[in-house]
Parts: sequence; C-alpha cells; structure tokens
Amino acid sequence: MKTRIISWNLAGMRAAIKKGLFNFIGQDNADIYCFQEVKAKAEQVPLLECPDGYHKFWNPAAKAGYSGVATFTKMEPKSVIVGDHDSNWDNEGRVLITKFDEFTLLNVYFPNGKRDAARLDFKMKFYDHFLQYIDDLRDKGERVIFCGDVNTAHTEIDLARPKDNIKISGFLPIERVWMDKLVAHNWIDTYRIKNKDKVEYSWWSQRSGARPRNVGWRIDYFFIDKKLESKVKDAFILTDVMGSDHCPVGIEIEI
Repeated sequence: MKTRIISWNLAGMRAAIKKGLFNFIGQDNADIYCFQEVKAKAEQVPLLECPDGYHKFWNPAAKAGYSGVATFTKMEPKSVIVGDHDSNWDNEGRVLITKFDEFTLLNVYFPNGKRDAARLDFKMKFYDHFLQYIDDLRDKGERVIFCGDVNTAHTEIDLARPKDNIKISGFLPIERVWMDKLVAHNWIDTYRIKNKDKVEYSWWSQRSGARPRNVGWRIDYFFIDKKLESKVKDAFILTDVMGSDHCPVGIEIEI
C-alpha cells in the first residue's frame, strides 16, 4: 500500500486556514498530514471546511497560543499516544504518535534553541531523549517514521548561508553532531536518499524578503529506519505552497 504523508509547520493553524490550508488539503489529498506549531486546541480551530474523511488528533501545549502538534489521517490508527507518558518532557505539545498496522508515525515539533543557553540545553536534552525513544521503539520491532520541524539544518547544503550561521542555533556544531548521531543510529533522511545534491529549503526568515530571494534553511524532515529505505518511493519539498514561513515536506512510502 502506497501512503502519502505530508509534514508542515503552520506557524499557527488558524492563520494558515485563512491563507488556504483546507484548499491545499483538498487538492493535495494526502493520506496523512502532520502539522506542527498549530498554536491552538482543537476546539479553537474552525474545522467545518476541512475536507471530509480525516481522523483528527491533537497534542496542544499547556501554554495558550504556543507550539502544539496535530495529525489528520484518513487511515484510522490502532492507537494514539499524546506526548510521552513515561516522563515530563512534553508539556509543550511537541510529540504525537499514531500507530498503524504498517508503521508507527511520530509527528514532532523539536525545540528551537535560539532564545538563550538554557533553551539550547533543553533542545539538546530533548534531542537525546527522543533518539533513545525511537531507538527503543525500533528495538521492540516497530517500523518507525518520524517527521516534523527538527529546527536544525544538517549540512552546509541545507541552508543558503552556512558560514554566516555557524554560531547560530539551528546550525551549531553541537546540533549538527546530534544529526550525525541520528544517522549513525541508522535513521535515514528520506529527502537526501531521493535528492542527493538538490538544493531546496523548507523555512525562510520573515525578515528582509528571504523567501522571494530563496535565502532559506532545510529544517523540516522525514526520517525512517534504514530497514525501510527501499520502501520510500518519493521524498519532496513543496516550495511553492504558501501559508506559513515553512512549506510542506512529504514522502510516499509503500509498506
């Protein structure tokens, strides 16, 4: 069964709806949508015009108008996990897990470390906890896919101005080392296996007209267990889709 999955940081779902989110869903017609930074609870979002046929799941942040993730799926999951019940690491609405017979999908909004040193430390602890979590899922025999705004560009090809940003969170050596560790643990960046040297971005600063000039970063990803590499039929970035300072990224996978 071929499944199309889209991930998109909306920078506010209510704002994205006004900018045509539901029109995009109707035209794109993916099987699953993973949204990050929804900035709202389900009851705060006008969903009446959303195309029919999607089960909708939410993990809003405890803080109003902040963070939060939502997954819309045509495929009914066999179970849904909101955050991580084993610890107190997700009161910011950052993780939503939907488990299907075919695979386990984690929709994740990773922390941004730009605010200060304490926030960067929180981001790195989140990274380490998350890697252990997905490794454990895989060790239990689950076929794992995770997607979302990782908030780090992995290599120099993944941002327009790497030399200017080497001391900026999102391209710090410590953050990139974690991405290296992720790959060393046999997690595969699906975009790079299908687009080896292609230069595309998924986020642009709202300052100085960065998007029209394509001065961007690729910080939104789909990663899969290396054992699933042959199952990935396509991996792409929809750079022409507007509505946020991010654009959608996606995969088609046949499991």
